[in-house]
Formats: sequence, structure tokens, C-alpha cells
Amino acid sequence: MTEKTQLPERDAGASPAQHAWLWPFEATRVVLDAYWKWYADHAPGSADAPVEASWTTPNTIALQLPSMRLLDFSQSAEGRPLLVCAPYALHRALIADFAPGHSLIEALQKTGVGRLYLTDWRSATPEMRYFSIDTYLSDLNVAVDAIGPPVDLVGLCQGGWLSLLYAARFPGKVRRLVLASSPVDTSVPSQLSTMVSSLPQQGFEALVRQGDGIISGKYMLQCWSIPFSPHDVEAALQRDLGDQSEEARALVDRFARWNRETLDLPGTYYLQVTNLIFRENRIADGGFVALGRTVDLAEVKVPVFLLAAEDDIVVPRDQAFATRRLLGTPSAWLECASEPCGHLGLFMGCNALDNSWRRVARWLQADLGDTSGETPRMSA
Repeated sequence: MTEKTQLPERDAGASPAQHAWLWPFEATRVVLDAYWKWYADHAPGSADAPVEASWTTPNTIALQLPSMRLLDFSQSAEGRPLLVCAPYALHRALIADFAPGHSLIEALQKTGVGRLYLTDWRSATPEMRYFSIDTYLSDLNVAVDAIGPPVDLVGLCQGGWLSLLYAARFPGKVRRLVLASSPVDTSVPSQLSTMVSSLPQQGFEALVRQGDGIISGKYMLQCWSIPFSPHDVEAALQRDLGDQSEEARALVDRFARWNRETLDLPGTYYLQVTNLIFRENRIADGGFVALGRTVDLAEVKVPVFLLAAEDDIVVPRDQAFATRRLLGTPSAWLECASEPCGHLGLFMGCNALDNSWRRVARWLQADLGDTSGETPRMSA
């Protein structure tokens, strides 16, 4: 019999900005001083790594790269390939395959996606401390080449801006693009972008120096230690978990474990994200250089689906939809939809998966006309 994991109630006075999914940015303000002591006493690698939670959906490892494992969830060798680009932040890519009924991978399979892949980003090791955004773009390109371009690319949260950069840098390798609650134009205010811009860059740099080039997710989370409440878990999964059933207890325990299984980030990558993307807004402003070439989002002309969560404090609906004005995608190929949920609910919630993601899957499989030209065929 396994021990049940208890999720403490969150302090009623805690700001929504203190939710764990705002890490690692809010964490800089909250734990900068405490991190020094924690890191000195508990350096990364001092304890054995815990056994990771298993995947919900059967898969194989298609490719082992320095930054990730490319997971293959395909049920068929035929059809257009779809690659889900998970966010590389605090938590594992299990966010896309959390549990039965709460798995984006499962939902996409059920809607007929036969060839399906997922980026499973690796936790940073000391050897990875200088990995940059270019490193992740390069490995994403290797993964796409291994799958066989062009691919349909689905970016989740921060996996969205990475997917958009990739589509702009390698336009012939992406057929359609889905950006789900993805921060791109950070001039549109959010608690996340405002938080980063209000903090001195020296504070972020100090965290990286203290960690010898690595941002430790495990000890950042322990120092910060603002837990999810049962209500948070219910909101994320969009279901009542108060019936004390075995299934409900298992979901609460699994969520708590997922929240504990953090990823470390390379310092170089972390500083680029905080400075270039959230502070200087270079992707939206046209000043981001990806693999030696300045990215112009107006050159992105493939069909794009923007998906937002209406109650998202991380990437508000207005920020998620602001991306559309930056693209060169013809209006007939541009779709926008929002779901009445919060940030995590968009990826894990049973209602969101059954509603908006079903619509996304239909859009990916629909005939939009000749997507190789500038002028699409207008639908009736």
C-alpha cells in the first residue's frame, strides 16, 4: 500500500503570481537570498535522482539528443507527422501525457493523429551549462529531419515561442503551426512579463553564478515552497477530486509527484529567455537572431492556430492572441480559440482536451486549400 501524498492548502493571502508555474521568474525575487544557503548545503547531484513517473501512453525513444529524447507515440507509419514541443521550464514533458483522460497525446491519438512525437527535454547537467536557445533550435531541427519534414508543430507555453522561432527559421519544414498559451509579444502585459522586467538582470545572473552555470529546479522549488492546493489540482484537471475514490486519490498523488519532478536549466538558456524574450521582447520586435539569421515573423505564412486560456495568469488571452498581428499568415489560414480555464487546465483539463483540442485536431486534418501559395482558397 502506497503512502498518500497530501497537498497542503495554499495560504489564502498568496498572490496568484506565486503559483508554481510562474517559476523560474517569480522565484528569482522570492528566493534569491535563501537559494545561496540551500545550494551550499544541497548541491545538485548530491543525492540520487528519483525514479521518474511513467508515461501514460505507450511510446518508444526515436532519438537521443544532447538536449532531449524524441519520443514516438505513433500508432501508424502513414500520415502527416505531428510533433508536440513541450515547454522547457520547471516541469517535465509529462504535462502533455499526464494521465488517462488528462493527456494531450491521448486526445490527439483519439482524433486520428497516427504519427505523433513529443520533445522530452533533459534536465541540465554541468556539461550543458552553456546550452543556448540556438542549441535547442538545432536539436529540434535534427528531430524534425529524423521524423521527415514538413511536420505539423504544436508548441505548448514556452514550447510555443521555440516552435515559432523554428517555423520562421526553417519555413519549409513546418506545414501547420499550433501555439497554445504561448508568450511571444511580451509588450502585452502579463504577470510573468511584468515580473521579469521589474527585476534587475543582475539578480538572474547571480542565480546562475551561484549554481555554477545551472539553475536547480529542485532546490528552487524547495526554497520557494508554495504548494498547490486541492482546488488548484481540481482546476488543472477540470474534475471533482473530493469523492475520496481510488482514482481521485491516485490523480492527486500523481499531480503532487509531477510537481516535485523538476528540471534543471542551463544558465545560458535561462538568461537568454529572461533577457531577450521577456525583458527585451526581441521575437516580437524583430531583433531575435536564431542560428545566425534575424527572425522576421512576417515571413511565417503557414496556417497557424492560436489557442488561449481565458483565466490564464501566465499567458493571458490578449497576449496569446497578440501573436496574430505579427505573422504573415493569410487571415483565411489563421484560427483563434479560447478555453474557459487556467494555464495548466489548457494542457491537462479533461474539458479542454475534449473541446478545443478536438477542434485543433480537426483543423490539422482539414483541407485548407493550397498551403504552398500566398493566396489560400477561402472556405464557404
